[in-house]
Amino acid sequence: MLEPTQVQKALGEVDLRLPSLQTERPHILYVVHRLPYPLDKGDRIRAFHLLRYLSRHAHVHLACLADEPASEESLAVLRHYCYRLTVVALGRTRWLRAMGSLIRGRTVSEGAFHSPRLAAAIREWTMSTRFNATLASSSAMASYLRTPELKSVPAILDLVDVDSQKWLDYAEAGAGWRTWIYRTEGHRLRNLEQRLPSWAHAVTLVSEPEADIYRRFCDSGRVHAILNGVDLDYFQPMPSQEEPACVFVGALDYRPNVDAVRWFSETVWPSVHRRFPGSKLWLVGRRPTAAVRELGSQAGVEVIGQVPDVRPWMARAAAVVAPLRIARGLQNKVLEALAMGKAVVASPSALAALRVRPGEHCLRASSPAQWIKLTTLLLRNEEHRSRLGSAGRRYVEEHHDWDCCLEPLGELLGLAKATARSATSLEVLDPA
Repeated sequence: MLEPTQVQKALGEVDLRLPSLQTERPHILYVVHRLPYPLDKGDRIRAFHLLRYLSRHAHVHLACLADEPASEESLAVLRHYCYRLTVVALGRTRWLRAMGSLIRGRTVSEGAFHSPRLAAAIREWTMSTRFNATLASSSAMASYLRTPELKSVPAILDLVDVDSQKWLDYAEAGAGWRTWIYRTEGHRLRNLEQRLPSWAHAVTLVSEPEADIYRRFCDSGRVHAILNGVDLDYFQPMPSQEEPACVFVGALDYRPNVDAVRWFSETVWPSVHRRFPGSKLWLVGRRPTAAVRELGSQAGVEVIGQVPDVRPWMARAAAVVAPLRIARGLQNKVLEALAMGKAVVASPSALAALRVRPGEHCLRASSPAQWIKLTTLLLRNEEHRSRLGSAGRRYVEEHHDWDCCLEPLGELLGLAKATARSATSLEVLDPA
């Protein structure tokens, strides 16, 4: 058995097991394409909260890939929720495998997340454990649930977003040779997604609009919307003196976010800054690309980059902006801002998966003129910011509590009966 320190020095793989605390608990195999901690990306946020929820009702065997070194802190947090944990590093040949998959007529995604070591670890687990259900985090991970040993085990595929549509959207917005790659990936992923209901017990997505997109090209099988929640204790209103600033929070190496901040900084912000010469635009998030860093040369734009805690930046800002032009699924950045009682201006794409009422819970802007008008309004009007913030907080309290959002997933996995049989559960750890 490898210790976390050995993981970093050796192959990047660890198998950590905890003794059984409740023998009546079902065993769930959860296969994830990216280490679900720290909570600095949308897919990690969802996967972590699914893991935490499942750990209250079942023994969770977490098998996940890692595209970057896993810290000892991250392994310790995940170990708290897992009966068994295996982490496998993707390694330097990841993109060679991806290109090989493309050449062979399959998807880039399948090749990028293919790992014989992870598959072998799962097969080994099936020899000693009778799983009650399996869960995979994306279509690219579906193949790990198709081993002969798991053939009779109900499988849930949490697609989260319709990835094929994302790549097709990229193709529409792209140019040059990348357009062919994006379009090819989109069509091949669409074919893969269409085949999933033929063998999976259920397919889940992050919102009803996303589920509706899936149903348009795949009308068979069980398709369900499992909404994202927000940590209402962690993200809550914080006392802070607001500054004449707008903040964007999100991974700054993710294409839709890069596109959003470049468009806003170049198209909207100059007019806003002329009206408020002392105002600032803060860009907060991991790994800013060169294109994002260049935005820091514009008047009032500050590229903050990665921070240990995004909440103080949101608390200090007068408004949170989410000007996404390419968006799939449900935007955690919007939920977190609403939970903190912040006034939010967002694009239609960023709000599509939410049941908010623009004008009551937040503001919606489409054109540059609308963005300039509404951003200026919030910078000027504290009372309006406060009213929106209070309504936004009430909205997430009513609709986006994690436990309530994930109950339908528990039912699909057969955990409702198991919960009734068991009066106790694992202690949970505050991810903050």
